Amino acid sequence: MKLLAFDTSTDRLSLAVQHGDALWEQEGPGGAQASATLIPALRALLEQAGLSFSTLDAIVFGRGPGSFTGLRTACAVAQGLAFGARGGAGIPVLPVDTLLAVAEDARRRQGCTQVVAVLDARMNEVYAAHCQWQAPTGTTPGHWRTDADFGLYAPESVQVPEGWTLAGNAQAAYGERLAPAARHLPALPTASALLRLAPALLAAGAGLPASAALPRYIRDKVAQTTAERLALREAAAAAAASTPAP
Repeated sequence: MKLLAFDTSTDRLSLAVQHGDALWEQEGPGGAQASATLIPALRALLEQAGLSFSTLDAIVFGRGPGSFTGLRTACAVAQGLAFGARGGAGIPVLPVDTLLAVAEDARRRQGCTQVVAVLDARMNEVYAAHCQWQAPTGTTPGHWRTDADFGLYAPESVQVPEGWTLAGNAQAAYGERLAPAARHLPALPTASALLRLAPALLAAGAGLPASAALPRYIRDKVAQTTAERLALREAAAAAAASTPAP
């Protein structure tokens, strides 16, 4: 298949093109820069592969959870490119959960098959999911099984079962607060991981029309309002004032 994949959910921009067994990859700064650099980078990578948007079979993107701005960028770009391909006839999009891509990155790096995938959610929280690899059987491609829904947790509350690996980008931010007894592995939702997940998802009918390129939000807000921050400060001050001196 001819697939284009990208992820802008973290502070790293990752993109890749697959044409049969050939793969072209590129990484760069993400965050606020991704909205300006993503489309030129995609065009350049497709040119290297000798492809165009209209010759693609589908556009694969990380749908979240992750950075609110990054997810909106990914969805808008995937939707716009998919709508415009083939003279407006369009091509499918394949939204992929970023925590599954983290687990897949860990599997490719270290052969992990039982992974607690985590991404830094900021505001002293992490996105997390327990993921188990199901090996291919017959005509069924290998795929990941995971929690019915992903969670948003304080770092201290993330549970890693014995024998599992904690993989993601959150340890640098939270250190010993995050499962200190567990095996840790740096991992990200790379575009190449998205492409490795694509066959099973496409076989399961997860390819969608461009209009369905939507983000997966776990947290319903990105930051506290001014009033909420003031209320928290006032509550903290009141609590300190009411605490008896030692």
